[in-house]
Amino acid sequence: MATKNRKIRKKRGSRTCGGGSHKKSRGSGNRGGSGKAGGCKGKWTKIIKDYPRYFGRRGFKLPKEIKHVYNSINVGEIDEIVDELLLKGIAIKDDGKIIVELSELNIEKVLGGGRVTRPLIIKAQRFTEGAVEKIEKAGGKAVIEE
Repeated sequence: MATKNRKIRKKRGSRTCGGGSHKKSRGSGNRGGSGKAGGCKGKWTKIIKDYPRYFGRRGFKLPKEIKHVYNSINVGEIDEIVDELLLKGIAIKDDGKIIVELSELNIEKVLGGGRVTRPLIIKAQRFTEGAVEKIEKAGGKAVIEE
């Protein structure tokens, strides 16, 4: 059909362009929603060209059974609570060094945040490189438990 014969050309000057009451085209439902909503309809080529990664799923997620989140603590926090641990009997003072077993606190990993001000011998399942470095710099030792 020729453009000059289309109905919309004839209705252009009017308020509603032949859509009935002006109240009908108020909400976002008239536009198919907000944002990119309604983009899966009709002409996909434009949508795919403009937003190539917008639709569909990509990548993968590990199942919760496989993913393991370690209970962790920073080296600086251990240094702060060492006095409390000594009082509770979780930590032991031996030959000027304090021995801390983190398995009793249900902590598996030691992270390298904070400062270590005294020599500590820390026993845990895992350590970050920064944590080992700070412990040894203060005159302590990082012991990996199995």
